[in-house]
Amino acid sequence: MSDIKVRTRELLIDAARRVFARKGIARTTMNDIAAASKKGRRTLYMYFKSKAEISSVVIENEMERLYNMLEAVEKQDLPADEKLIEFIYTRLEAFKEAVTRNGSLRANFFHDSWNVAKVRKGYNLQEIALIKKILNSGLDEGIFTMEDPEMTALIIHYSLKGLEVPYIRGLLGDTPDSLAHQKETVINLIFNGIRRKK
Repeated sequence: MSDIKVRTRELLIDAARRVFARKGIARTTMNDIAAASKKGRRTLYMYFKSKAEISSVVIENEMERLYNMLEAVEKQDLPADEKLIEFIYTRLEAFKEAVTRNGSLRANFFHDSWNVAKVRKGYNLQEIALIKKILNSGLDEGIFTMEDPEMTALIIHYSLKGLEVPYIRGLLGDTPDSLAHQKETVINLIFNGIRRKK
């Protein structure tokens, strides 16, 4: 694809993202996207066959952006326990920022539509693989002890998914003091569990 075509495609995707954020995916038409891009319907249809196709690409771009941020954390030169905490908070903040950037889509952008679930399925597998890498490096470093890193990675992943909406809505505390307390609670829960020490 030529540079001009790449730039045009990116412009159309960004226009679609902005319109989806303002109106929601269901109420957006291809005409709305064409008007926002200032490129016209004919150009839009040269790149995308339908609104479903362009909305999938918008969601894929968001998920790719999130994955790149998490992959960068996984590659940091940190002890595995510090890396895992950095991963958790980078992930929560990245989701919050993505939902904020996408305006009226709110948490629905990541949860409610079939299209989002379809795109997110591949992302989830990538994220679980990153968590597993961190856990395995922690085992190698002698920092972690666990019998099943794969299952542990799945549990952490699905726990984080469950925290997305409360975190985005500020229900887990959003002042510096409450965030520090929250972080200590998460660290304690992950690394020490809830059983009384013998």
